[in-house]
Amino acid sequence: MTDTIDAISRSLSADVRAVNTLSHNVANINTPGFRAGRVVPDFGTSLAPRVALDLVDGALSPTGQPLDLALRGRGFFAVERDGATLLTRAGDFRLDAGGHLVNSRGDRVLGEAGPIQLADTDALRIHADGSLHANGQAVGQLKIVEVAEPTRLVAAPGGGYGYDGALAAWQGTVVQGALERANVDAAEQTVQLMELTRHAESVQRAISIYDKAMDVGINRLGDN
Repeated sequence: MTDTIDAISRSLSADVRAVNTLSHNVANINTPGFRAGRVVPDFGTSLAPRVALDLVDGALSPTGQPLDLALRGRGFFAVERDGATLLTRAGDFRLDAGGHLVNSRGDRVLGEAGPIQLADTDALRIHADGSLHANGQAVGQLKIVEVAEPTRLVAAPGGGYGYDGALAAWQGTVVQGALERANVDAAEQTVQLMELTRHAESVQRAISIYDKAMDVGINRLGDN
């Protein structure tokens, strides 16, 4: 009896987590660089589902703005928030009052030598390798990293990801004057929601059948 209840409980828990993940994906469909999550089974000791990030590139949206950057490939921009380094795909950058390159939240964008600071953006060119040039002179190098263990990416409050795993050599490119759209496929999310709904309905029927079987069993015990 306990095994049956545990199995039903795990199944419902997985459905609830999957629906929450789909809702989060859809809510961020217009967030630049957003990585969609998907629930995958965990065959470890807990048997609980886990959420993995989809690292497939999102479509490009040209803006013509020199500080709007998009990544191709599996890399992440590195930014500094409250003294910690976070990773992000959102490249909607700007200059703050001190000339630091920051994202929409105000996190400082990191270069290989620390936070990037620029005098102006009039003649700024950002090459595919992440190097920054102005008037023919190198003025910085974006810090772009690729993660070797994507399952260790943890969503941070306010956007971005924390990461404590190993790094891999980045082999992508930077596109200036464009933003990466969220890699969320609305049609795919709708199909998954329909499948989850059908599965939840089947679990509900299983609960009903199990409840009736228990009721009959208890009544027969009472007759003896």
